[in-house]
Amino acid sequence: MNRIYLSPPHQSGAEVKFVNKVFASNWLAPVGDTLDSFELDIKNYCGREVCALNSGSSALHLSLVIQNITHDDYVLVQTHTHIATINPIIYQGAVPIFIDSEEETWNMCPEALEVAVQNCLAGKYGEAKLPKAIIPVHLYGMPAKMDGIMKVANTHGIPVIEDAAESLGSTYHDKHTGTFGKMGIYSFNGNKIITTSGGGALVSEDAELIQKARFLATQARDNAPHYQHSQVGYNYRLSNVLAGIGRGQMQVLDNRIAARRANFERYKKCFAEVNTKGYSIQLQQEPQGSFSNRWLSCIVINPDVNKGITREAVRLAMEAKNIESRPLWKPMHLQPVFEKYPFVSTGVSERLFDVGLCLPSGSNLTDEDFERIFSCLDSIFS
Repeated sequence: MNRIYLSPPHQSGAEVKFVNKVFASNWLAPVGDTLDSFELDIKNYCGREVCALNSGSSALHLSLVIQNITHDDYVLVQTHTHIATINPIIYQGAVPIFIDSEEETWNMCPEALEVAVQNCLAGKYGEAKLPKAIIPVHLYGMPAKMDGIMKVANTHGIPVIEDAAESLGSTYHDKHTGTFGKMGIYSFNGNKIITTSGGGALVSEDAELIQKARFLATQARDNAPHYQHSQVGYNYRLSNVLAGIGRGQMQVLDNRIAARRANFERYKKCFAEVNTKGYSIQLQQEPQGSFSNRWLSCIVINPDVNKGITREAVRLAMEAKNIESRPLWKPMHLQPVFEKYPFVSTGVSERLFDVGLCLPSGSNLTDEDFERIFSCLDSIFS
């Protein structure tokens, strides 16, 4: 029985044409015409200047370097996320202050964010000072409440860096995620809605900032005939070969979004039928004004109102049928490596972790795959 994966890569066929062009030119170096064209593809899509990099993590790290975020600076960051959002903060010796989620989108709560800012100014986390950045995350492709977050940021003059790793193609009031703050980052990891195998991008309205990112990402080499360096740089640029994959993937991005949204609608219909049997399975909602790429379709299974059935029982039953599913992200403030850092709680992310599950969401799921998934779910919620 073939495994049904959570979110596998989905080739379009167009990637080969672009990659072959790179090989024919023998331009296998980290930069080249194909990389330039890939950046232009992204720019034309989201309307921002682009620096393509070897990962979303690299993009986030460079955003902090460019912001001069360093030792003991405060960074307000969403707790309900993957660890890659937090690690670059630690690289810089800064202090992550974790902000809990709100109920509707599961993303950073603007009210908790304001509390954290006031706590920083009051010296509750050590030295009284203004945070150097706010990092919201658009979880599972669902846009965060950027109007509330930007209101807090603008009131206090704090730059926003959006972690839009999971949300390429999502919009909030018709504006692309990743384009609200001073900088935004995307991921093209193998499990994302489009992929370059590994890769990411830093985007900004500020062309000079993006040029600085390119400089830093290519070892910060000064303009000289020899190798000269006046500051520390990084080896973070995306390769010209992988950019060829990205060019082919960008051609089908809208199709991939449509397929993932169609997956969600199938799950929505399935659980509507399940709920007629006396269950109460909830799906991640899409507030008015938001458009999610539905990178992952996620559900909430509260055992108290679902006859004692737990998220873990569902996950294990699916695993027994060789169907991959995954708990929602374990909040960062609960991770042993980050337990010493401050946290502003709403109680939402811990509850979501206890009862939430990500379902298979690949854009290449077949009718036969769904038959297996739904048969498994029917056996659980009989």
